[in-house]
Amino acid sequence: MGMVVESHAWTLEDLHSLPDDGNKYELVRGELFVTPAPAPSHEVLLARLTVLLTPFVGEHGLGLVFHPRAVVQFEDSEVEPDLMVRQVPDKEVAWRDVPVPILVVEVASRTTHRRDRNQKRQLYLDAGVAEYWIVDRSARTVTVVRPGEPDRAIHDVLEWRPAGAAAALRIPLADLM
Repeated sequence: MGMVVESHAWTLEDLHSLPDDGNKYELVRGELFVTPAPAPSHEVLLARLTVLLTPFVGEHGLGLVFHPRAVVQFEDSEVEPDLMVRQVPDKEVAWRDVPVPILVVEVASRTTHRRDRNQKRQLYLDAGVAEYWIVDRSARTVTVVRPGEPDRAIHDVLEWRPAGAAAALRIPLADLM
């Protein structure tokens, strides 16, 4: 005989009461996601991307490059993107009041693939994120998601031209993966 498992919608209060145990806990519209520590290859890719993004972001006054522990709060959701670019507020504010990122990057893995392409994709679009990259190391592609446009799978050179930048940043995927 099967057992009925009762689930409940998680809240930000529930999320913030979880232990600091090395896992990453994220809440997307009442659904809790738990992610173990990333693999070294995941972090190497993000380090390479940070080295490429940081000078461009600084040169064009786009804000700063942030990594996990910095969060995006929208409605009753809170997520920690693998990487994001956003403006820095002038004063001390809550995460809910920090400007929306202009770029969010998630590196998909076996454990995060579904949520990166579904729940988090929709959350970022609804929150007003201008561009969202889903990096798939095994397929050696980056899916570019922009509001109002079809998703594009990039296999060779990733190009980012955010509002306010005089030029585009071109990243050969061979430099990342």
